[in-house]
Amino acid sequence: MTLTPVFDGHNDFLLRLLRDPANREAIWLTGEGKGHLDLPRMKAGGFVGGFFAVYIPSPKAHDAPDYEALMNNPPYDLPLPELIDAAAAQPVAMAMAGHLMWMERTGTLAICRSTADIRAAMAAGKIAAILHMEGAEAIGEDLDALHVWHAAGLRSLGPVWSRPTVFGHGVPFRFPGEPDTGPGLTEAGKRLVAACNQLKIMIDLSHLNEAGFNDVAALSDAPLVATHSNAHAVTRSTRNLTDRQLRMIAESKGMVGLNYATSFLREDGKQSAEIGWEPVLRHMDHLLSILGEDHLGLGSDFDGATIPQGIGDVAGLPRLLDAFRAHGYGEALIEKLAWKNWLAVLDRTWG
Repeated sequence: MTLTPVFDGHNDFLLRLLRDPANREAIWLTGEGKGHLDLPRMKAGGFVGGFFAVYIPSPKAHDAPDYEALMNNPPYDLPLPELIDAAAAQPVAMAMAGHLMWMERTGTLAICRSTADIRAAMAAGKIAAILHMEGAEAIGEDLDALHVWHAAGLRSLGPVWSRPTVFGHGVPFRFPGEPDTGPGLTEAGKRLVAACNQLKIMIDLSHLNEAGFNDVAALSDAPLVATHSNAHAVTRSTRNLTDRQLRMIAESKGMVGLNYATSFLREDGKQSAEIGWEPVLRHMDHLLSILGEDHLGLGSDFDGATIPQGIGDVAGLPRLLDAFRAHGYGEALIEKLAWKNWLAVLDRTWG
C-alpha cells in the first residue's frame, strides 16, 4: 500500500525529550511505545514532516487543580499560568532546540529553512522539521534573541501560548467561551510582528486571543496562519476560530491546521478520546466551507493533547485519511489537506 504523505502543523515531541533526555535515542530512533510520535511510527503512518514546537512548560503549583478532571466535566474555565520571563525561558528553549539538532545529527531528520529544504528532505526519506516556537517567552522585548533564533533556523513563531507574554495575551482553556478574552498586542508585540515579516518568520495565530489576532491581521504583510485550531461554530472553545477569523485567513491566502485535540473537536467540549469520526468531519466540512480547499491542512498537536481513539497515534494517520475518503473527499483534495497546502502557504510566507 502506498501511503499518502502527511505534513503536520504542530507537535510537542521535543517536550518528551526535554522530560527524559537520557532516553532520547530510544524515544526517537526505536520507539518506546509511549506518546504519539517516534521515527518508526512516523514512517508507518506516512508522516513526512511538520512543525516541531519549542514550548516552555509552566511550573506546576502545589495547589493546582486536576485539569484533566475539569476538562472532562464542562463547563470549565482553567486559570492562566503566570508570565515566564526570557531569562527563565531561554535555557529551556535552548535545550529543546538542542534535542532537535541532535535528531538532525542522527541522519533521520533535517531542519528546514525553505520549502526547497522540505522537498529535499522528503525526497531523501528524512523527516522535514520546521523549528517553531509556541510562545515567545525565550525572546526579550529588545528582540535580539529573535535574530539569534532565526540564525539557528527558527522559521515559525506563535507570540503566545495560553499564558501572557511581553508580546500579547493567549486565550484561557475555557468551555464554553469566546476568543475575545482580553487586550491586543503590546507595543513589543507589534514590533515582533514587523521583525518576523522582515525575517520571513511565519506568525502562528493559534492560542492568540481575538484582539491579538486582529492586531496581527492589521500589521502583518504575510498570510495569516493558525497551525492547530478548529471551528468555533462547531465547538465553542476559546481556542477555536470564529467564522469571521476564518474568512480573514482565507482572504489573506493563509492556512488553518485541524487540531486533533478532542476538547476542541467534541461539541460537548469534553477531553475524552472516545469519539468517532463525526466530530472531525464536522469541523473539516465547516472549515472547508469558509476557507476553501487551498487553505486547510492538518495540525495534530501530537504529544501535546488527547486525540481521538480512531487515530490513536501517528501510525493511525492512514485511518484518518480513509475517513476523509469514506466521507467523499477525493484524492486531489486529500493530497492538498495532507501536505500540499502546507508547502504552498510556506512558499507564500517564506518566498
